[in-house]
Amino acid sequence: MAATGERKLQILQTLAEMLQMPAAEKITTAALAARLQVSEAALYRHFASKAQMYEGLIEFIEQSVFGIINKITSQQESGMAQLEAIVNVLLGFAATNPGMTRVLIGDALVNENDRLQARINQLHDRLEATLRQSLRIAASQQETQADANITANMLLCVVVGRWQQFAKSGFKRSPNADFAALWTSLRSGM
Repeated sequence: MAATGERKLQILQTLAEMLQMPAAEKITTAALAARLQVSEAALYRHFASKAQMYEGLIEFIEQSVFGIINKITSQQESGMAQLEAIVNVLLGFAATNPGMTRVLIGDALVNENDRLQARINQLHDRLEATLRQSLRIAASQQETQADANITANMLLCVVVGRWQQFAKSGFKRSPNADFAALWTSLRSGM
């Protein structure tokens, strides 16, 4: 059983690596199998479809990102400090996981099953709700008077925009570059 789990992880890691290629084209199961030096049939012993492989990547993103966010919100009392840490984590996650960034912005999901993009949209909605909650905490602590709905949306747009720039630059333009200055500018608007 351990070998099956290890093989699944290896398939997902290789898929993520292939997504890191700056000029990445549509990834086929044939190309993925060739990279792993296995047959396509071997891939399908672990995943029923390519969509299931992408779902595995999305699950990894959700578990990683929300695991860290939950620690931040439980350990940090200040709503504004929560916001800063969450935005920093989201940008840092992309910088550390370039292939996953293409999944986060939906780039890797073009021409794939529609439910995958719907799932990424749902992930974005959850991130925005988390930002909104931290903004409400910040407002209750008199750290901001900003509208929680508008500001949470703005922060998510900044994060997604930075993810887009990172992916579209061939992973050269770091999403968390000059974070302190970026945060100072965002904070002054709140």
